[in-house]
Amino acid sequence: MLRRHFIRFSLAGLPIGALAASPARPPVLLVLGDSLSAEYGLARGTGWVALLQKQLLAEKNPTKIVNASISGDTTSGGRSRLPALLKNHQPTVVVIELGSNDALRGLPLTMTEDNLTAMTQAAQQAGAKVVLVGMQMPPNYGADYGNRFSSLFEKAAKAQKAALVPFMLKGVADQKDVLKLFQADRIHPTAEAHPTILANILPTLKPLLK
Repeated sequence: MLRRHFIRFSLAGLPIGALAASPARPPVLLVLGDSLSAEYGLARGTGWVALLQKQLLAEKNPTKIVNASISGDTTSGGRSRLPALLKNHQPTVVVIELGSNDALRGLPLTMTEDNLTAMTQAAQQAGAKVVLVGMQMPPNYGADYGNRFSSLFEKAAKAQKAALVPFMLKGVADQKDVLKLFQADRIHPTAEAHPTILANILPTLKPLLK
């Protein structure tokens, strides 16, 4: 009798809902990028990040996407913004799509690599998996510079054991009619190019979103 009374008393003393498991927090994907991920010059909802969110919703994947991309951002800017983003959103996966503006501004490649490494390490230390999105420079930058720039993404990813998308604009910037899928500025892809961009990123990213 005493035993039954004690059990009833203990259960009654618990807060409402304490016996039910608290709902699991949905995974968070943080995209830290520049104009290529910020829908520069595009109608809202047509960039690769928005297309990815639509696809995840259709697949009933609960992952929430936080697009923290800013047009014109560099790896230095991303590095300075990342700590607060990690703290506020606690992402499970971080996609780092930065570096193009470093090259366009002629910033030292060693600095770009150092920033990519630091951002990758910070995200991993926060418990997130990391995807580095690689880029390439147009031929007019010279073969040597172009090779060193494109290889730094692979170098940083390999050193930190992060996932790598070798070239974000494969099938967009390397086709015969190179301007077909670019806006009038010849720098930013059109909305028609973004499904291809997403297709380049998905094979690397999708396994991390399960």
